[in-house]
Amino acid sequence: MLIPHTLLDPDTLQRLLEDFVTRDGTDNGYEATLQQRVERLRRQIERSEVLIVFHPETGDTSLAHRRDVPPELLRELRETL
Repeated sequence: MLIPHTLLDPDTLQRLLEDFVTRDGTDNGYEATLQQRVERLRRQIERSEVLIVFHPETGDTSLAHRRDVPPELLRELRETL
């Protein structure tokens, strides 16, 4: 299930982004501050390059590049907006 970022409380979105950019394996080798990494990711989400994915079966939330999201989920998202 795709979750539009605009439906999230701003504080919740901020915590989600901070959690993602501080996970193991997300260090891209750039010398960037936490805030810079969060803002870069926020811009990608605002441009719909990266989407928020909620997995109802596990209760987990993840992020995915648009190119990696199944077309049927993208259609569902367009229908809800």
